[in-house]
Amino acid sequence: MLEIGIFDHVDRGDLPLRQFYEDRLQIIEAYDRAGFYSYHIAEHHFTPLGMAASPGIFLSAVAQRTKNLRFGPMVYCLPLYHPLRLAEEICMLDQLSGGRLDLGVGRGISPLESRTYGEDPDFQTSRKVYNESLQILEKALTSSSFSFKGEKRSADDVQMVLEPVQKPHPPLWMGVHSLENAEHAAQHRMSMVGLRSAPEMKPFYEHYRAEFAKAHPGAKPGKCGLGLFIVLGETDAQAMEIAKRAYKVWHKSFHYLYHLHGRSPVYGERPNDFQIVVDELRGVAGTPATVREFIKARVAESGCDYVTGQMVFGDMTKDEALRSIDLFSDQVMPAFRTPAAQAAE
Repeated sequence: MLEIGIFDHVDRGDLPLRQFYEDRLQIIEAYDRAGFYSYHIAEHHFTPLGMAASPGIFLSAVAQRTKNLRFGPMVYCLPLYHPLRLAEEICMLDQLSGGRLDLGVGRGISPLESRTYGEDPDFQTSRKVYNESLQILEKALTSSSFSFKGEKRSADDVQMVLEPVQKPHPPLWMGVHSLENAEHAAQHRMSMVGLRSAPEMKPFYEHYRAEFAKAHPGAKPGKCGLGLFIVLGETDAQAMEIAKRAYKVWHKSFHYLYHLHGRSPVYGERPNDFQIVVDELRGVAGTPATVREFIKARVAESGCDYVTGQMVFGDMTKDEALRSIDLFSDQVMPAFRTPAAQAAE
């Protein structure tokens, strides 16, 4: 069965922040009612692309406003945290939610954000910090006492009082943009999500599954997720009108910090028109029938078993978002839960 979740930059629209957060939480309550698998949020700093700059604070509110929805960061930028402080936060979130935390981890994608925090964005340096931080996290989440000595991160005679609900720890997730990332995710028993097009993601999924089988014989691999912009309306034209308007606001936020410093995003400029996103098969706007067929085609050509929809972005209003979610849950999600749909997968 194909599972469907949500990815959210929690990017700013045109509302005052207090109203922005309240509207977003009401939308997340709708995700919970609709039966989405998990709600993943990005971590960004000093940019309108990310209003959940402290993911744990925002997700603690999500934990209290939802009952069944899993949730988590996609991803915690490990070089920006003291790993012991983060481990305690992770335990608290997992306890507050009754064991619904999905733990996304990574290096962080923006060198500008890392520099603002005084961290060296050099690949080799940040990779070492990430690896050592992850080792400390895994020890802290599974041990009552431990020590660790690394080159960049250390922990001496730590006594852990807090613990997660999920054992040995909340499921690990990673955003994947390369074969190297896919291999790392497989070795660490992580699920993965990628935001590239379906044909681009297919070799990453294949490599991940092959490496997972070698590293963990007989074990079930994690989820292989594909991120897509998804907007629904009563007609194709209505959905596209909303998507094109909201996407322009998101697009400005996505490039804001880079353009402020005269640079481009790490993986290049994003197209400035939602129609190009559709043409590149990275998003869809339309009726439930249009969206249903688009997702089926992307699943078939990529081999993914998980889809994360970016369903709210830019200046999309709460009413527009809720209507899109209702249409999706009523007329799209059931198509992926029937015996015929499962057989086709």
